[in-house]
Amino acid sequence: MPNTDWAAWGGTVGLRLNISNLHSIGITIKSKPGALAAGSARLTDGLNVPQAAGIDLFGLRESGSIQFQAARGSFAGFLGGSLQARGGYELALEDGSVIPLVDFRLRPNAGNPMWLDVVSGDGKAWFYIDKLMYELVRENHVLAIYTADMRISPELAERVGHPEMSTETVADLEILTEVTRQGGGGQADPRGTATHYHGEQVVGQAPGVVYQTDLFMQDISVGRVNASNNTGPGGNGRVVFAPNSTLRNNVNAGSAAQSVSGGTSTTSGTSSALWTAWVPWHSKFSGTFPPYNNDQHPFLIWNLYRINADASIEQIGRSGVKHAFLTLNNGCAPGENFDSHILGRSCSDVYSTGNNNSNGAMGFRSEIIPATNQWGRCHSLYDPGCVGSNTNSNPSDDGFVRRMVVNESQISNTVNPGATYLFDSWYLARQDINIYNSMATIEGTPTYSAGNWTFAGQGNFKLGSVTDRWVDNPPAGTVVQNSELAVSEGHTKVAVRVTNLGNNQWRYHYAVHDLDFSRAVTTGSEPNLEVVRNKGFDAFSVPLPAGASVIANRFSDGDLTAANDWSFSPAGGQLAWTAPAGTSLDWGSLYLFSVTLNVPPGPGAGELKVAEPGTPATFSVPILVPTSDVIFQGGFESP
Repeated sequence: MPNTDWAAWGGTVGLRLNISNLHSIGITIKSKPGALAAGSARLTDGLNVPQAAGIDLFGLRESGSIQFQAARGSFAGFLGGSLQARGGYELALEDGSVIPLVDFRLRPNAGNPMWLDVVSGDGKAWFYIDKLMYELVRENHVLAIYTADMRISPELAERVGHPEMSTETVADLEILTEVTRQGGGGQADPRGTATHYHGEQVVGQAPGVVYQTDLFMQDISVGRVNASNNTGPGGNGRVVFAPNSTLRNNVNAGSAAQSVSGGTSTTSGTSSALWTAWVPWHSKFSGTFPPYNNDQHPFLIWNLYRINADASIEQIGRSGVKHAFLTLNNGCAPGENFDSHILGRSCSDVYSTGNNNSNGAMGFRSEIIPATNQWGRCHSLYDPGCVGSNTNSNPSDDGFVRRMVVNESQISNTVNPGATYLFDSWYLARQDINIYNSMATIEGTPTYSAGNWTFAGQGNFKLGSVTDRWVDNPPAGTVVQNSELAVSEGHTKVAVRVTNLGNNQWRYHYAVHDLDFSRAVTTGSEPNLEVVRNKGFDAFSVPLPAGASVIANRFSDGDLTAANDWSFSPAGGQLAWTAPAGTSLDWGSLYLFSVTLNVPPGPGAGELKVAEPGTPATFSVPILVPTSDVIFQGGFESP
């Protein structure tokens, strides 16, 4: 049982303010007294751990203390007391009043021991802190909270007249405080001599029975993290959304049990891997570690999709790549919580909205080989000179680059009447046996109120790919098919919805979703691998029978740039879409190919051409295609 008698004081607190979200509720920074100089000492200096960049740093007083408990070698919740900053902010409100956030206190929240209230000089908790990423370091002498989200309290949202912004993030925090009293629970689970990485033999089992990696997405919520020039449904400003994504490792230890809820007909929430592998979770450039002799860690991406009134689907927003760096190992099975850089059996972890908007952890999809989950760190954003270290820890950042950005017109209910929206988030882990378990979607509605866009009405979490959800439960008059291309270079879904419009017309909506396929071109080897290119596909086609007429066609790559749209041709007995030179449909992206014809659907195959030379040059994927030689009743094939 954990001993509750731990205490800490002093150290530093760093805040990276989300100025956009503060301005959106009418708050500006009037002054910032007491901020420490850049490069001031921190309690984690000299350690191979993350340090927040681009922050306002303040000292924490060595008076009083904050009490907390520990369990299994990790922080386990606050108990009482507080930490007080030296300095802070004067926040000016639109009505002329001021929130005195100078010498603010961090006080345990009465309703949740994993939260802190940010108490201002007027004694009010106008903000609160959640989603802490923490670790006890320096032999348990320092409680390090590497990141945490500071959010707008409902009371503040009401005070400033923006209830729609309640709980949205306004800062990312780092709290480093010195432990002055250690209690019980400071020892991590003992680690045995045998390791449990993917592919390793399970001791005591028949030869060939091995541990396998299978991560699960467990929960998703979405927050707004930036905006520019927003005027509402008729506007053309930009909005940035990011997720709070919770995952869980497989729970199995010899027999199958459900790991998470939210399963579907294609992804149940129960792993086929009966023996759970450990998942390495090392910070980038932190060293070389088993089992891959590198700094292996998972990657996270997220996307926004619009399902239009005509049932077509468009991917209207794509993030960069979030590099994971630490696992909280919550809820681990006995003996599995021994290292905050290894995700053990049944352990869960969460990366929060603010954390997923961190400039120092966001990279480019072009640097990743997604099917093998290898990062080409050589000549990457963070190691442009290929010297094997992070020489660009705080890249140039305007708050939009490498983020999931959408234009107001793409989420406007007046521009897109009748549309619905899906948001997905997925973790990529090396040698994961089922990528569909680590991705999931939720529903929500982009909503504009009092000058701000939010993703409202979030819910209905489901595991699996967005195309699985898109073709589910089609209405009368619509037939669907969703086929998978699964090869060593990765996975792609080709899905179609065909609707009988009457008057001898059928509308075909094809969605090609490159999940993790790429034909990578690389140089060097891990840990200093360079990914030169990782292209996907540059052409898609389906056969067109003789006598068929094209009534309408449409292409969407989800952006608003016409110059990179694919060209369309109905010549030569096929419907063909071809990418402009130098462009391609790459991993993590979904493109829409729509056409209306005077012929009904039947069994056939589509063809995907790989953008990079190699063998094979094309892949054939079974899918419903236009046909003229099938017997139909009511416009669709009869049995």
